[in-house]
Amino acid sequence: AVDDVPVEAPPPGDRYVLRGVIGQGGMGRVRVAWDAILRREVALKELLPGNDRHAGRLQREAWVTARLDHPGIIAVHDAGVLEDGRPYYTMRLVRGQTLSRRRREPGPSRRPLIRAVLAVCEAVGAAHAAGIVHRDLKPDNILLGGFGEVQVVDWGLAIADPSAAERWMEEAPPLHEAGPVGTPAWMSPEQARGEAATPRSDVWSLGAVLHAVLTGASPYPGDAEAQLAARIHGRPLAEVPGVSAALAALVT
Repeated sequence: AVDDVPVEAPPPGDRYVLRGVIGQGGMGRVRVAWDAILRREVALKELLPGNDRHAGRLQREAWVTARLDHPGIIAVHDAGVLEDGRPYYTMRLVRGQTLSRRRREPGPSRRPLIRAVLAVCEAVGAAHAAGIVHRDLKPDNILLGGFGEVQVVDWGLAIADPSAAERWMEEAPPLHEAGPVGTPAWMSPEQARGEAATPRSDVWSLGAVLHAVLTGASPYPGDAEAQLAARIHGRPLAEVPGVSAALAALVT
């Protein structure tokens, strides 16, 4: 039986057995990994090879996410450096799919997805209470688990709320950035203009996510340049047909 097998620490660098890639971005990729100590599968996010300039950002993401203790925010288990010097961190492996993929599936009702957006609002509210602004809220960064759980992920662009009383983010590794930060179709107008993001910026993005859930389409189609231009000029979202006046007003 598994319970009869003693748990012994493997040699340094051998704790995690890396398996398949389940996601990749411009900075890093997420792989399934087997934790040889705790004997379970986890998600391991590692810096992409040759991407050393973003090493501090990945470490910052792990540090910030671990501090945000909320059921709707992905749980960080461990962090360290791989044998080749690239940083990594491990987190809970969510077995499910992104909101981006789920919202495109045909179905009789989108009401369950509206409940998922509400759960995201609660998680982001907890982050704001801790003095943190996400800055990149979008369906791709929302995971829906197989048992109804909702998890907000990818806090790599998070910053401290300038008006927050807590200052623990000052200890985090600094971000080196220039120009608009975030994803053009989902960012607030002030982010598109290169201005500082605040909790209101996240609220705007949550409204865009809700709009996409209700309509099944991205709020601003086209390439990144067209999306950014739409954000800079403050082009309003299209109306949402077939919903109550109260819900439509909430999206607006």
